[in-house]
Amino acid sequence: MREPTHAGETHLGGIGQRLNWLRAGVLGANDGIVSVAALVVGVAGATTEISAILAAGVAGVVGGAISMALGEYVSVSSQRDTERALIAKEERELREQPDEELAELAEFYRQRGLSEATARVVAEELTAHDALAAHLEVELHIDRDDLVSPWQAALSSAVAFTLGALLPLLAILLPPPGLRVPITFVAVVVALAVTGTVSARLGDAPVGRAVMRLVVGGALALAVTWAIGTLLGTTVV
Repeated sequence: MREPTHAGETHLGGIGQRLNWLRAGVLGANDGIVSVAALVVGVAGATTEISAILAAGVAGVVGGAISMALGEYVSVSSQRDTERALIAKEERELREQPDEELAELAEFYRQRGLSEATARVVAEELTAHDALAAHLEVELHIDRDDLVSPWQAALSSAVAFTLGALLPLLAILLPPPGLRVPITFVAVVVALAVTGTVSARLGDAPVGRAVMRLVVGGALALAVTWAIGTLLGTTVV
């Protein structure tokens, strides 16, 4: 059956999975960039020993990726469990009180602007076609064939975190000591601007606002951790 869409239409099937992947991926990448950059810049502010910076960076990448994956899995699993419970409840109500559910569906369409007679006809036809799908869409805004995937969210978040974290790790390790922090700062700001732009365009959101949030927040995190690392390093020495 042909999809009721036209060229350039954004509301395609699978939007729930797409948004789930996008949210987890962007969150993981941004967190990887900022958290690992702040960690290694803070250590670089305290010492120029490359082994200490490397150890802190690798620990941050591994620990952060695992933490992000676990957090996403638990969060999305809870959401999916809730969606499944709501679907089961709706199935039970349709089985036990079909007349009341039909009247309820008609009332939803009447509240959307249809006349009482038309709403009743629409509700009857949708119920005859797929009663559960009709109620899930109108009442709960759930597509039973497009439930969020905790494994997909966890994997996306972990991979994105790792890829994002590699940038500040390489930026702090490769340059000479005097250029480590400045180069890392620039690399992180550019990376956050890119991820902000990509996420905004994929989500049809304002680009400037998304970029500004990420860049300002990331720059502030780096400045604070570098200052703390420098203070602690000076105090220890």
